[in-house]
Amino acid sequence: MTASHKVHVEAQQPRLEPSPAAPAWRRRIRRMIRLGVIIVLVSTLSLTGLLWWWSPGTTEPFLDADGHRLPGSISEKLSVAINGVEQGMVIRGENKSNPVLLWVHGGPGMPDYPLTQQYPTDLEDLFTVVWWDQRGAALSYDSDIPPETMTIEQFIDDTLAVTDYLRERFRQDRIYLLGHSWGSFIAIQAAARSPERYKAYVGMAQVVDQLESEKIAYDYMVAAYGERGDTDMVRDLEAAPVSMTEGTPDAYLKLRDTAMHQLGIGTTHDMRSVITGIFLASWRFRGYTLQEKVNLWRGRAFSRSFDLWEQLIRIDLRETVPALEIPVYFLEGHYDYTCVTALARDYFQQLQAPVKGFYTFDNSAHSPLLEEPQEAHRILEHDVLAGSTILDDLR
Repeated sequence: MTASHKVHVEAQQPRLEPSPAAPAWRRRIRRMIRLGVIIVLVSTLSLTGLLWWWSPGTTEPFLDADGHRLPGSISEKLSVAINGVEQGMVIRGENKSNPVLLWVHGGPGMPDYPLTQQYPTDLEDLFTVVWWDQRGAALSYDSDIPPETMTIEQFIDDTLAVTDYLRERFRQDRIYLLGHSWGSFIAIQAAARSPERYKAYVGMAQVVDQLESEKIAYDYMVAAYGERGDTDMVRDLEAAPVSMTEGTPDAYLKLRDTAMHQLGIGTTHDMRSVITGIFLASWRFRGYTLQEKVNLWRGRAFSRSFDLWEQLIRIDLRETVPALEIPVYFLEGHYDYTCVTALARDYFQQLQAPVKGFYTFDNSAHSPLLEEPQEAHRILEHDVLAGSTILDDLR
């Protein structure tokens, strides 16, 4: 190609004009977006850092009047291999020679221990209290837990295995067993199968026939919201009816916690929202690390991904456990419709046991030991530990 031809070709190339500047409003939007992203990132990092700092995950020691660790006391968090799965627990007591009390929490998958920061039980002077996080829950969460082991039978077996660990460790032939809500459904069956392991059974918000309980609660809520004039909630409830033959629809289960807590018949009588009362409170709890708090909610979702609820509502404990060979104590909240107190009273009156005590807490809903700890302490000290029923409602 000749030089003149090259010049001609180059002359044909289009001239590149400078791009016009973006309008000012568009530049401002871009700056605002960049600033927003920076604020979100900084806020997220700051919140994560704050939660990490606020979540030491330690258990506070018991101290004497001089600020020294109380001799003979115990306050520890540990993990134990239970039936092939590492399961976590917190053990606390002012004197580890005291009787052991194994607390079997509700849910499935929702430990009570994080609630004790706001609702302390103050039972550590009477018992060595063991807050066990069940298979798949919080301290015991593991996504590799075999799905086929997430059954009621396995939870009962786990309860017995944890019991044996505690009996051996603390050299106590028998321990006390407490079940709360879902935990009462598991624990009472463990006590029925192996009474020789236990001194007494304490049921708080005792499950009986949960499907019947849900039907009673449903009818109560429809009437209560109707009296309030809350037509929206009445309409939502009526769109998801509970049936003794057809069970509990998913729409009802999604609505249930909100509806119960707004009426004060849920976790506690003073708790009006699961979000503020449990979810946000769990992030403020200092007894779990940040990762353990994440696992608390991962574990709850994990536990609920199985058909444990469907297994639960098919069983009537009046038929499954008509009798126990050890003393039995039921602690029930007057306002409890999560596990209806009237059903627990009827079951208690039918239940055969050598010693029986029934106690109604007038200012409580689903968690009397957390809501009225002084009254609960009195009952456990004077009746449960003594094997008597002098404070029983039904005497």
